[in-house]
Amino acid sequence: MEQSRNDSFGLKVIPLGGLGEIGLNMALFEYGDDIIAVDCGLMFPEPYMLGIDLVIPDISYLLERADRLRAIMLTHGHEDHIGALPFVLPQLPSVPVYGTALTLGFVREKLKEYELDRSTDLRVVQPRQKVAAGAFEVEFLRVAHSIVDGCGLAIGSPEGVVIHTGDFKLDQTPVDGELTDLVSFARYGEAGVLALMADSTNVEREGYTLSEKLVGDAFKDIFWGCTGRIIVAAFSSNIHRVQQVVEAAAAVGRKVLLNGRSMVANVQIARELGYLRIPDELLIDLKEMPRLPKEEVCMITTGSQGEPMSALTRIAMDDHKQIKLERGDTVILSSRFIPGNEKTISDLINHLYRRGAEVFHEKVSEVHVSGHASQEELKLMLNLVRPRFFIPVHGEYRHLVKHAQLAQKVGIAAERCILAVNGDVVLFSDGEGAIVDTADTGRVFVDGKGVGDVGDVVLKDRRHLSQDGMVVVIIGIDQTSGEIIYGPDIVSRGFVFEDESQEYLDEAKKVVLDTLALRNVEALADWGEVKQEVRRVLRRFFNKTIERRPVILPLILEM
Repeated sequence: MEQSRNDSFGLKVIPLGGLGEIGLNMALFEYGDDIIAVDCGLMFPEPYMLGIDLVIPDISYLLERADRLRAIMLTHGHEDHIGALPFVLPQLPSVPVYGTALTLGFVREKLKEYELDRSTDLRVVQPRQKVAAGAFEVEFLRVAHSIVDGCGLAIGSPEGVVIHTGDFKLDQTPVDGELTDLVSFARYGEAGVLALMADSTNVEREGYTLSEKLVGDAFKDIFWGCTGRIIVAAFSSNIHRVQQVVEAAAAVGRKVLLNGRSMVANVQIARELGYLRIPDELLIDLKEMPRLPKEEVCMITTGSQGEPMSALTRIAMDDHKQIKLERGDTVILSSRFIPGNEKTISDLINHLYRRGAEVFHEKVSEVHVSGHASQEELKLMLNLVRPRFFIPVHGEYRHLVKHAQLAQKVGIAAERCILAVNGDVVLFSDGEGAIVDTADTGRVFVDGKGVGDVGDVVLKDRRHLSQDGMVVVIIGIDQTSGEIIYGPDIVSRGFVFEDESQEYLDEAKKVVLDTLALRNVEALADWGEVKQEVRRVLRRFFNKTIERRPVILPLILEM
């Protein structure tokens, strides 16, 4: 790490996503002429984001300094930490992307979809390996999480070391035996840590997060009592969960069918890298399933959140061509209910019961545990690292506040708990730290192949259309005289049923005609003026008569 010290500049930490929300995780570390990025995640659209497929961070701040970017460091392979890479990388100069083997395995598969895998410099690292990037030296530290190969980061700079935990928990009996590297975290704590940035997701939960091993025990208990087919729905990235399903199935003499494109791809990657142990003879394909007795089949599938086009939803709706649920079959939803999806998942469960299946989920059985640390684990991390400053990350605003309060309980002074949100520029210089500025940040919407071409105005129009519908007003105007020679003809969609409301629409036409009759010929020749007047008078008419506010689109025809 050879870099001339620039005390007046100091170390800047700029979160671009993940502070004040769950998902969209990305943070920049800037010192002098060097920048590194930690993670590059997405979030899935919230209910009001109609028609949006994905949400990614706004990297405007980074684009203005793109020539100073030295590397991207990835903590683990979840979508909210790697999912934005295919959209962000094409905007940046070629820089190395560092991560553990499984993390980059998932990244490479994702980049293939966008033909970026060959042009991206992916560099595999091992836990406790150090990587130099400009003014920074970064050590990857093993952490347990709900995905294999997760790491925290010790980010060294001339101002001191910042520890970023990534997503973590302190599982004492992990499925793969890989414990969170508390020794290394304590080693840095003993040497002195400038700041700790720690996962806040489960800060509201008291005690300790349960071990992943408990899920495996629950699977075994459930599997022994099943006489029909078993369908387990889980996130395809949860390799530990897949391993435990496979072991439970093998213990009761069941073959395993993998279903869902991401499930098949991720299992293949994990097997090739040695993270999954599944004998070839245990796996079957969809064509083989009908030939096996029901009590010898276990399917692992995606769709645990009730996604409309997923195989599990189609099975629940009795709309799957090859898989039909029968009385006595068992479905296990082995994932958490993501906030906002509760109603969708509840509907899925109801449909599964209508097909005659027995359903297990996190509300009634230990078929899922969190991958995030609870309060006592967060306290232990704080006490091991003993940072001079603390920045809670990865959580909604209330999580950040609660985590800062927790840090104060273990002895970190309130003035050293920096409650930053996306866009805040945190400056560390000469042992002091504070929020000194704000960078441009926000959310960029991905709609189909369009990235960033849908903004808040478009979303507002979509919400408007979904709530009150649309009215198109067609008017024909003579191009020489300016007289109205056709219409107005009013067509509505999602507003009123035209056949039953023709009298009401005729009244609306009369309002338009009466208003335009008061305008002179020159005014009617100004199409912009005509459109504005039509919108104004109809908006007032609809709001006054039926208290609705449809989107009004005047269409002027030159005749």
